[in-house]
Amino acid sequence: MKQKKQLVVLVFLLLIAGFIWFVYFNHDKPIVTADAIPTPQNYQPIGVDNPQLHNDAVDRARKTEYKGSGRNPFSRELPPSTQRKESKKDPPVVPSVPQAPIVVTPTVSALPVKFFGYGTVPNSLSRRAFFTDGEDVYIVGEGEVLLNRFRILRIGNANLEYEEISTGLRGTANLEEQAAPPSQ
Repeated sequence: MKQKKQLVVLVFLLLIAGFIWFVYFNHDKPIVTADAIPTPQNYQPIGVDNPQLHNDAVDRARKTEYKGSGRNPFSRELPPSTQRKESKKDPPVVPSVPQAPIVVTPTVSALPVKFFGYGTVPNSLSRRAFFTDGEDVYIVGEGEVLLNRFRILRIGNANLEYEEISTGLRGTANLEEQAAPPSQ
């Protein structure tokens, strides 16, 4: 009886395999028929007067030379001003006093949460930092992202280093100890 059941199961599995082979590997039928492809009824080709390449314009573009203005594109300083020649109609040019460039140093945003502790994962050297924002507590490891804005770079004993993702600026946050509740 047991062999009979095994034979019935084998025949059933062979029938299923044959059906799958017939459905997926039958290459005689086209996958997409002509009726399934929509064709535009009022097709109008784009009106181009001369479809040839414009070699003269390409040659002119290749032969142009770059004439720089003398400004360094990697510096914030303005180029030295060019003084124009005085003519009889123009008033005399008074040279302007060069002003020191205003240097704006970007600063990293402070963490909107409070760094109140850290811990280590058992059997591992990775550290986790604990942050609080009122009632919410965040646990973030080194290299992970906090609040989708800050990447935690290094967790130390007294502070941590982080990077603001949008600007790439780095900052540090000190460990803030919680005040003990008043004793009674």
